[in-house]
Amino acid sequence: MRRYVVPILGLLVGWACASPALAQGQSLAPVGETPILFTSDRLSHDRDLGVVTASGNVEISQQDRILLADAVSYNERENVMTASGNVKLVEPTGDVLFAEYMELSGDFKDGFIRGLRIRLADNARIAAAGGRRSDGNRTEMANAVYSACDSCASKPEAPPLWQVKAKRIVHDQSEKTIEYRDAWMEFAGVPVAYTPYFSHPDPTVRRKTGFLTPSAGASSFLGPFVTTPFFWNLAPEQDLTVTPTVTVDERAVLAGEYRRLGQKSLTNAKLSGTVDSNDKFRGHIDSSLKYHVNDTWRWGGTVQRSTDDTYMRRYGFPSSKTLTSNAFAEAFRGRDYASANAYAFQGLQANDRPGETPLVLPFMEYSHIGLPNAYGARTSLNASALALTRNDGVDTRRFSTEGGWHVPYVGPNGNVFSIDATLRGDMYHVSSLDVPNDPGNEDSGAQGRLFPQLGLGWKLPLARQHGTISETFTPMATLYTAPRGGNYWQIPNEDSLEPEFDELNLFSASRFPGIDRVDGGTRISYGGQWGVYGPDGAGTDVFLGQSYRFTGDDTFAAGSGLEDQLSDYVGRVRFTPAEYVRMTYRARFDKEDLAPRRSEVQLDAGPAALRGSLNYVFFDNRSSAQFGAREEIAGSVRAKLARNWKGGFTARHDIEESELRSVGMQLTYDCECFTFDTIVRRDFYHDRDLEPSDAILFRLTFKTLGDVHGSASLSGL
Repeated sequence: MRRYVVPILGLLVGWACASPALAQGQSLAPVGETPILFTSDRLSHDRDLGVVTASGNVEISQQDRILLADAVSYNERENVMTASGNVKLVEPTGDVLFAEYMELSGDFKDGFIRGLRIRLADNARIAAAGGRRSDGNRTEMANAVYSACDSCASKPEAPPLWQVKAKRIVHDQSEKTIEYRDAWMEFAGVPVAYTPYFSHPDPTVRRKTGFLTPSAGASSFLGPFVTTPFFWNLAPEQDLTVTPTVTVDERAVLAGEYRRLGQKSLTNAKLSGTVDSNDKFRGHIDSSLKYHVNDTWRWGGTVQRSTDDTYMRRYGFPSSKTLTSNAFAEAFRGRDYASANAYAFQGLQANDRPGETPLVLPFMEYSHIGLPNAYGARTSLNASALALTRNDGVDTRRFSTEGGWHVPYVGPNGNVFSIDATLRGDMYHVSSLDVPNDPGNEDSGAQGRLFPQLGLGWKLPLARQHGTISETFTPMATLYTAPRGGNYWQIPNEDSLEPEFDELNLFSASRFPGIDRVDGGTRISYGGQWGVYGPDGAGTDVFLGQSYRFTGDDTFAAGSGLEDQLSDYVGRVRFTPAEYVRMTYRARFDKEDLAPRRSEVQLDAGPAALRGSLNYVFFDNRSSAQFGAREEIAGSVRAKLARNWKGGFTARHDIEESELRSVGMQLTYDCECFTFDTIVRRDFYHDRDLEPSDAILFRLTFKTLGDVHGSASLSGL
């Protein structure tokens, strides 16, 4: 095999045949011209006819295009190249054209192709009786077929799962589209839909203006409906999607989403609206903005509002129990952090009282952690300012600052000690605060608090090896001392309404989640963690602990587990006996009879082919003064039923109320070109104008063509 490099195929191929130096692979390409590189087993040149013929493993490349064939001939006078026998043309986009015969111009950009097959960059295929290329970026094909499906290995003669047959298919690489005229969609060889024209982007396109796949369905509230989204590619960094939904029983719903990703900013805005059958406007907004000013500062905000409590759930928009709007600015520098926030809330539950919902403006925080000195000691400083305003109820203004000194120390024999000394000062000003045990009487004024605290911590990590098994045991304890009291009734409790006592905050300086309540007095917390671990990731670790207060008071409410001097026990067990089994159990036990006051179990078991999960939650009626008793179990199973089939089942049951909350099933068929989902779900709940509902969803996806959705939601299913 010989290797030739020539600037103009034909003329310099002739030179190659006459020039021993060029035959040895030296380039004679003139400066400024794009060379053509080719290899072949044999090469001949008919000077009288001006025809160069290469045969045997011919490979010709120019820039990013490569032509492979058994034989290639080039007519110098006509500037026409013909290729035959296992012809393959590789495009710069990754598309590959296969043919029985090609007749191309010298630059590969124009020509005629017979017996054409194309494999696109996304693995979709086009086959046609013939085709014509023009300008190097447009391929027109007659009597063509498009599909993304592989042929069945056991029945290669069978039609693909789906395909589009058209009298004419045009792949325009400059416009990056594939167009179809007089086209039929066939499913398993059976025609199911006809269209005189449609188009879709080619594999090089990630974003293009046009209609997205529509969806259709029915619900007990809306009746039959159809949704047809339209996507605008406004610029490489921004787009807009408008989604109208036309219904039979209600009026049209219009939704939109705008997205923009700038060099320093991220914007996402979602809105929707409708006028219902009662001539009432209903809608919502869910938008966010983040802007990075520089390496120190950034600002942004979120807006979440709805015209009414049930609109979002009724019309199928994602919703939480509380909508939160926020504006913020924050700064990061070294070990310092500062932020300023404003919050507005909208509660969507039936028992929410809008007049008592606070407006938080401003909420400012500052945090500093000092560098460790030669002995490892460091300082800390935290400060915050808060203004909380209500239409009905108490208004609060708060300023708080806390300085600290922290010293870690590792003693002999592996003992680890820590010293934490803090001094916190809080100043409050309140209005319209209810006076305890005096209904109808309110108080306003200022109240201050100074709260010093000293903490001593100790733990002793121990470990030993049993062959390939590692065992650890770590006893630990902390002692905190501070003045008793400090939780005056003149200080409203906004952020520490219901502390949750567990193994995570057993050794914390405060068991309250916020700063409106202080954890005073002297107490000691103690516990231990034991673990055993194998070389393959299997293992078990157990933690158990308790707290004791030297003097009792009414700091903690009854049922919290901390109301007495001796607290309840808190513990955790993590159990991983094998690679595909993992269980976590967290609990709080009564100190008197070890009865569980709170239990949480999370279990995951099985490989990806068959995996199940179980979640169990239990709170007795003394554990939560605000929410009361709760006992609930939820589980799911996901299984790979066959090569292309998988399914799942989910359920949630309220044991306390003895009723099923929700149940759902899903069955999915998925292959290289097609996905079909069937989802059935029932929700059992009542909330004002929302009733228990059933839903069935069919989702059909033709890969490389987009998604086709069908859904139905029917009461009493």
